[in-house]
Amino acid sequence: MLFSGGQDSATCLAWALDRFDHVETLGFDYGQRHRVELDRRAALRAGTTDLNPDWAPRLGADHTLALDALGQVSETALTREAAIGYEASGLPNTFVPGRNLVFLTFAAALAYRRGLRHVVGGMCETDYSGYPDCRDDTIKALQVALNLGMERRFVLHTPLMWLDKAQTWELAETLGGRALVDLIVEESHTCYLGERGQRHPWGYGCGTCPACRLRADGYARFTAA
Repeated sequence: MLFSGGQDSATCLAWALDRFDHVETLGFDYGQRHRVELDRRAALRAGTTDLNPDWAPRLGADHTLALDALGQVSETALTREAAIGYEASGLPNTFVPGRNLVFLTFAAALAYRRGLRHVVGGMCETDYSGYPDCRDDTIKALQVALNLGMERRFVLHTPLMWLDKAQTWELAETLGGRALVDLIVEESHTCYLGERGQRHPWGYGCGTCPACRLRADGYARFTAA
């Protein structure tokens, strides 16, 4: 499963461990400004398996792949020092073109080598920034392409696709109780600027970037319900 160290992937880790007998995690270092997110993965993996005795034996190897070339060609606010804003197209300048296409392709290639068939990602087109490679149609089309190109029957799972951020917090609570919610608050990272100096009720971050605002708004709606 794609495991960045953020809120969504941390929730998906619990979802995968609850459903599959063997789960391996995969992160990507592509020169992102918020690389601190990758540093949170070890604590999230350990903390998640501590929550459920059935999950610990299911968690397998962790992998990290360097994709420097993606950062070099993207020229976005996620891969260089630039103010976060919007392009003329209407997309945020945090959009890294092709990122999820590349991630899922490498994940499928690793799954091929490891003898695995299911690939899990935290893509969502409900509460999101409008990235076209997060859309359900994109994921379905890529699944077809990967199956044709690798002569395998991969299944791409996106358990958050139709959930808003409040529902993502609710899913975490359903899977692992308040303890999982607290773990995600404390250990995961979402902020695009990589800010971990300020602690908010929903976790660490600058509080103003699009990722922080989505996370904070979802948490507020979740706790108010």
